[in-house]
Amino acid sequence: MTIKSKYMILLVLSMMTSITFAQKKAKIKQNQVLSDRQFWLAQMDKMVRPVIYHLAKDSLRIAMPQVTSIHVDNKANRIKVQYVEVLGRVLSGIAPWLQLEGGSKQEVELRNQYREWALQGVKNALDSNAKDFMTFDIGGQQLVDASYLAIAFTRAPWLWENLDKRNQSLLVKSIATTRRFKPVFSNWLLFSAMNEAFMARFGFDWDPMRVDYALQQMEQWYTGDGMYTDGTSFAFDYYNSYVIHPYLAEIADIIGKKTSAYNAMFEKIRKRNERYAIIQERLINADGSYPATGRSIIYRGAAFHHLADVALRKALPKQLSPAQVRGALTAVIKKTLESPTTYKAGWLTIGLYGAQPSLGDFYNNQGSPYIATNIFLPLGLSENDPFWASPAEKWSAQKIWSGEDFQNDHSTSLK
Repeated sequence: MTIKSKYMILLVLSMMTSITFAQKKAKIKQNQVLSDRQFWLAQMDKMVRPVIYHLAKDSLRIAMPQVTSIHVDNKANRIKVQYVEVLGRVLSGIAPWLQLEGGSKQEVELRNQYREWALQGVKNALDSNAKDFMTFDIGGQQLVDASYLAIAFTRAPWLWENLDKRNQSLLVKSIATTRRFKPVFSNWLLFSAMNEAFMARFGFDWDPMRVDYALQQMEQWYTGDGMYTDGTSFAFDYYNSYVIHPYLAEIADIIGKKTSAYNAMFEKIRKRNERYAIIQERLINADGSYPATGRSIIYRGAAFHHLADVALRKALPKQLSPAQVRGALTAVIKKTLESPTTYKAGWLTIGLYGAQPSLGDFYNNQGSPYIATNIFLPLGLSENDPFWASPAEKWSAQKIWSGEDFQNDHSTSLK
């Protein structure tokens, strides 16, 4: 064998080894990315299973603890409303995943189970003969809770389409019942508007004035750099994410198909959504923690409801890649749920990092922290979507605090 022949054999073997190594490396990376989705699914399942399972079995009132904040204003009333509250908040977060089709065999089986439970649970909530029957006329808080149920159905039309006509009618009647309550002059205006958007989405009579009032007032409250005041004064909390941006985005999607009157406004809302998403991603520290400021901090991962929603909508600004947002949100999920006191007997505790009763607000009950499910919105994207399928990337805080050079940030007006 000539020297040249030996060289060629070695070269081919080297190339084969390189390809094999590259393939193995790619497979390892793929497995790591898929494990993010598996982790999210496991955490979502752990969080919501006690709620959806017991409601489907007509035993939610029996199983769910009657817990309120230590600062509660009216304990009896807060316990009465906690059932609609937990139903709306849980469904609002898992709705996009319920809407999704396909995936691994295990995920499809899990989704099918949750679809079955969700439909039966809603039926029990609307059945006046069921133990878990829920009324919507107790007080103003139910205007809030009805809106989370409304946005859940607009995010997952599958739920509506697979609910029988009788229960569709009962659901519409229940949500319409909350029209009797005057919203607080704050982000609550969007709860009224969302309930009307639900009516518009599914072909029922809706009140354009409630929608217009909320949209026009939010324009007055826009303060700059992608953020709104919550009412007449600005507060450094997460209500721009808990409610304002996600609700404006959903309302714009629905009402924009009914009328062109708000086109210019909706375009500004879209740009503000992008800017606030950039701010949100930069608030997430390298370890997944974030500033614990403002009221309702016990909502845990819902502090990034907006960032999750923008990712779900595939509307991330060019400064944010889906992979870096996945990494940042995964870190938040891990940080906010890792404390051994996050759950008590399977139910979320009031707190941010485990059970921290003093962090609760006067309106918090056992149902309140389940708004945290809204961080799971991107599970509504296919496992083949870049959000899940792209190799892991560092998010902004990781890059900056590891000494990497990084693009500077600037505020924008977007009036």
